[in-house]
Amino acid sequence: MDMAIRRRAEQSLGRRVRARRKQLKLTQTRLATLANINQGFLSEIERDRRQPSPKTLAALSVALDLPEAVLIGEGSEHDAPQPLEMRDLPLYGTIPAGPPDRSQEQMEMFPVLRHMWGEDRYCLKLTFDSMEPTLKPGDIVLVHYRPDVDPVHIQGRVCACLVDGRPTLKRVTVEVRNGEKVILLRGDNPLVPPLLIDSTHDFSIQGVVIRLVSREL
Repeated sequence: MDMAIRRRAEQSLGRRVRARRKQLKLTQTRLATLANINQGFLSEIERDRRQPSPKTLAALSVALDLPEAVLIGEGSEHDAPQPLEMRDLPLYGTIPAGPPDRSQEQMEMFPVLRHMWGEDRYCLKLTFDSMEPTLKPGDIVLVHYRPDVDPVHIQGRVCACLVDGRPTLKRVTVEVRNGEKVILLRGDNPLVPPLLIDSTHDFSIQGVVIRLVSREL
């Protein structure tokens, strides 16, 4: 086996996570907090006793400021990463009430990896605390603009919504009560009560949150 290939094979995901954490001078407790995972689980990942789920891997990638492919070790160039190909997306400070390319609330442009880019996508910098601890104020998330999506098809997903003209970021669920379909908007913050949406509300889903793309350490 070629020495370089052997070296890459011996460099496990857990070792890469640990090495990058030490490079950033982060404790396990601090990294676990940033990635919103249990410190004991992080320890198991670093010792290669547990494998992270795709969601956990994405969170670690953001917290460690490394592409997921570099953490996983995919491709022959992961030990010497090439410049990443980026694309710019509109960045908003509030949920836009329309297509990203026509909205006037745009703050600036934000670079994302090329495979994340799409004309119907935008970035949103959060000021809401209703999704704590999953998402925090200051986080930047990638949103897929889907104004015609049926709420039934995105059960449990975090969505950018407008309720009576007011923006809110919540998990969308659909229930049947007294024979009538109602929509419940729930935050992950236990201090924020759920919001019941019925026919008396002017409600629309403006987008579905795809992933976290930036979180300050």
